[in-house]
Amino acid sequence: MKRNKEIIFGLYGDEQDLLAAVKSAKDRNLEIYDVYSPFPVHGLDPLLGLRESRLHIAGFLYGLTGALIAFLGMSWVFTRDWPIIFGGKPYWSVPAFVPIVFEVTVLLSAIGMTITFFVVSGMGFGVSNETLHDSITDDKFCLAFDKAEADEATVRQVLQESNAEQVHEKMIKA
Repeated sequence: MKRNKEIIFGLYGDEQDLLAAVKSAKDRNLEIYDVYSPFPVHGLDPLLGLRESRLHIAGFLYGLTGALIAFLGMSWVFTRDWPIIFGGKPYWSVPAFVPIVFEVTVLLSAIGMTITFFVVSGMGFGVSNETLHDSITDDKFCLAFDKAEADEATVRQVLQESNAEQVHEKMIKA
């Protein structure tokens, strides 16, 4: 069950101001609720203490599954189910399988990683997440704090000192 959270957040027009605000908040031991950005900001992950994603491991496993399905499927079809000699090639012609195995590997790894990313990020089908401010998805950067977990005066001071263009409060379901 989701509960209401009151969020206080600042909007920034420049990623360098956002990075400075995150550093300032971390220096003052403020608990950051989240950081929103219209594009990836280099250097933000280490500042927030985020680990490297393990999505590439899932991609490898999905790709391996695709390669095995394609190779074993073609091996079964061309040797057991429907053995036909094409232009003098043997029934089990591994070099002829390579392009299809490659394509199925890429297809399954792409589909699998996309679905995994959406599920892990909480953006699966039928999920509706609130947006704090419409300009976050367009051209602004956002640094958000949970009002219950952070001192409001310190948060407002950090946002003001770090050149936040706007400071807002919003109640969300989280």
